[in-house]
Amino acid sequence: MRARGERRRAPYRRRLRSRIIVSFVLLGFCLTTLFAFATNWTRARVENQLVEDVINRNIDEYMRRFQIDPSRSPDLPVQQIRAFVYSSDKFDRVREERPEWAAYPSGTYNVSGVDEQENPFSYKLAVRKTPDAWFFLAYDMTESLRGEAQLNRALFFSVLVFSALSLVLGWWSASKVMKPVSDLAARLRAYRGGTSEPAPLAPRFPDDEVGQLAQALDDYSARLTEVVQRDREFNADVSHELRTPLAVIRGATELLLTRPDLDPKVLQRLQRIQRAEQQCTDLIGALLLLSRNERGQGSSNVARVAEQLLDAHRAQLGGKPLELVLEGDRELVIDAPESALSVALGNLIGNAVKYSQEGSVRVLVTGNRVEVTDSGPGLSAEDAAKLFQRGYRGTHAGHSQGGGIGLSIVSRLCDLYGWQVNVRPGEARGVVATLTFSPAG
Repeated sequence: MRARGERRRAPYRRRLRSRIIVSFVLLGFCLTTLFAFATNWTRARVENQLVEDVINRNIDEYMRRFQIDPSRSPDLPVQQIRAFVYSSDKFDRVREERPEWAAYPSGTYNVSGVDEQENPFSYKLAVRKTPDAWFFLAYDMTESLRGEAQLNRALFFSVLVFSALSLVLGWWSASKVMKPVSDLAARLRAYRGGTSEPAPLAPRFPDDEVGQLAQALDDYSARLTEVVQRDREFNADVSHELRTPLAVIRGATELLLTRPDLDPKVLQRLQRIQRAEQQCTDLIGALLLLSRNERGQGSSNVARVAEQLLDAHRAQLGGKPLELVLEGDRELVIDAPESALSVALGNLIGNAVKYSQEGSVRVLVTGNRVEVTDSGPGLSAEDAAKLFQRGYRGTHAGHSQGGGIGLSIVSRLCDLYGWQVNVRPGEARGVVATLTFSPAG
């Protein structure tokens, strides 16, 4: 069984600090990317409008100058612009040399491609067609494309730089935001319990959300400390009050057992009372240790305790054809008081005897463990999954006495002493219960 207190580390993505950092990085990346896209789109749109306005005004001016003096080709002040005019007798020439130009109606168009030297080109073409002449004006966009590529590279690096800055800012912000929470968690972890009450947390934090959380934890700690204190006092009082009548029962039983003229049936009943008193004493001691969550001192011989438990059950078989056998190592000694071992092992043996109507119950002490094998009705999958839950009674419990807390107590004792308990179906029938002790024991 897994020991209590084992801390399972949460995945990295679930940490609040990590989520803050990731949120900052995503926010910075998305905003920068959106800004870069908007900048590039605005630049392209404005540039396109400006270029079209320039070439439209220039081609109109070119047409006006040509109509004033058709004998000469007008000059254009812009070097990026080249103008062409073809009279009606050269329309066929245009169709042969520049079929794509000839196909365009009047308007403005984007033209791009690759020249004979495999160099890319791009230009805007303004077309004006009249019955007497065709006018074409081409605006070279090659430099604009280079500028666009440079701008795209600059925007790409801007996205990277601002994302990195967002990461740094997110890391810093997460550290500042989470520092009070981390301090609060560290103070909670530092307190390991004890006789003294924990120091208040709220005075050490500002009056903000973390301070309110610290105040709520202080209130909860106060209520929990009060409950634990009442529980400790109750356990101590119960233990003290129960030990007194048990001591009286033990003394009276021992005194009666010294009489030589006892009837055999009376002797048998007195011995049964004596064993019941010892079981009650062991159970009270074990439960008191569990309530305090502390280990008892002492050592125990496993075989001797098992033999005592088997003797107690032999006296209560009442004619049931059941054989109780102890086998294996007689020298195994563990570092635990007999009361704790008697409660843990006694529950396993008691269940085996209770549910076995005939056959045998064998207790094998070997290595650092003890196995209890019975010949009962076996174990269902549902029982195996819920067997150690408090209050659960197996499908074969029937009308037998018991509240279903015996194996729950065994499980808690194992957690306290570092033991392991396992119950599995037997090879043919019955159940095999294994109690494995820690190597240090």
